[in-house]
Amino acid sequence: MHDKVKITLVSGKGGDGAIAYRREKSVEKGGPYGGNGGKGGSIFFVADNGIDTLANYRFGKTFKAEPGQNGKTKLQYGKDAKDIYLHIPCGTVVEDEQGRVLADLIHHGDTYLAVKGGRGGRGNAMFKSPNRRTPNIAENGMPGEEKVFYLELKLLADVGLVGYPNVGKSTYLSSVTRAKAEIANYEFTTLEPQLGVCFIDPDHSFVIADLPGLIDGASEGKGLGFTFLRHIERCRVLLHIIDIQRSEDPYQDFLAINKELFQYRPELAKRKMIVAINKSDIKGSKEKMLALKEKLENDYEVYFISAKEKKGLITLNKRLYTLVKKSKEEEKKLLKEEGGEERVYTVRNSDNGKTPSYQVVRREEGYFEIIGERVVRTKKLINLKTDEGVDRLLAYLDRIGIDEKLKEAGAKNGDTVLLDDFEFDYYE
Repeated sequence: MHDKVKITLVSGKGGDGAIAYRREKSVEKGGPYGGNGGKGGSIFFVADNGIDTLANYRFGKTFKAEPGQNGKTKLQYGKDAKDIYLHIPCGTVVEDEQGRVLADLIHHGDTYLAVKGGRGGRGNAMFKSPNRRTPNIAENGMPGEEKVFYLELKLLADVGLVGYPNVGKSTYLSSVTRAKAEIANYEFTTLEPQLGVCFIDPDHSFVIADLPGLIDGASEGKGLGFTFLRHIERCRVLLHIIDIQRSEDPYQDFLAINKELFQYRPELAKRKMIVAINKSDIKGSKEKMLALKEKLENDYEVYFISAKEKKGLITLNKRLYTLVKKSKEEEKKLLKEEGGEERVYTVRNSDNGKTPSYQVVRREEGYFEIIGERVVRTKKLINLKTDEGVDRLLAYLDRIGIDEKLKEAGAKNGDTVLLDDFEFDYYE
């Protein structure tokens, strides 16, 4: 199972606006005739319950969306590029390079806009005004975005099996489902999560996850700790399996495992937990089992089972199904109160229309640079191949107070100013 992958996404650049004029012989004073560019393709992540793993995105794949088509003459708009929808398993968490969670796609259809396609540039027909009858200016399409994401799959099982390695979790899974879990008499037989469906009857079932066993220090990453713990977060109900023969004090085993769980995620202490004492068929263990049950039954429901001999499993599974059903009903009720089941995550837009934040940096004597994301973004929109385009950029810089900023930084007449890849001379 591939449960964590790195992926690079590149959205499409917007198409450039066209500079064109209407020159038909029969049309008097034709005027500007250039169309707008098309929007570049965006890339979305979509949760899909028909997909189980992130295997399609392993090996650090890169996905690129197509650019928008450039505008054309005769007021023809460029064609928008198609958006790309990357389908991922339900339960996938989307993180950035700093490890910040951007989206948690739990339900089928949950969507996250990962990289937004560049806006298409306006053609010169859009700049026509009573004072500017034949504008020789157009906008470039906005560049696309390139970002690195980490996708982490946290299983969406109904019941998660908890316990030390080799206590019978895989045997239980094989006994109550058709999953072919590997079973052997040594620790860490289970190295990757295994899923199985337990049917109470033909119309009622729930999903069980057999996860790598825990050891002391798992919440600090020891053994297969993180591999286990990141998946247990999603489970609605925890089934804690105890091997009555594993040690002289199985109650301390129980406490040690719960300690690792709750240190990793304190909220797991509120999760419903059922205790199953395994190997109840072994002779001479009855007294030990009853003593353990007495210590647990005030806080937990306790069941005696034999996973290998399939004893006590029907009663246990029916109780697990009841708890899972209750959890789903509560979740559905909560979603209804929140106003819908489908969640759509989008990129935040911090452009609030106010004067952009930027700074002027002195690189060396007589050389200054303007730094600011929104200022650079506006510059990229302007087609600087014409004199009118250059005038428009300089007018924009004047409007946001660049002269004062340059003066404060110590700029003198004749000094060079750099904005992205555009240079101009400063004069008061």
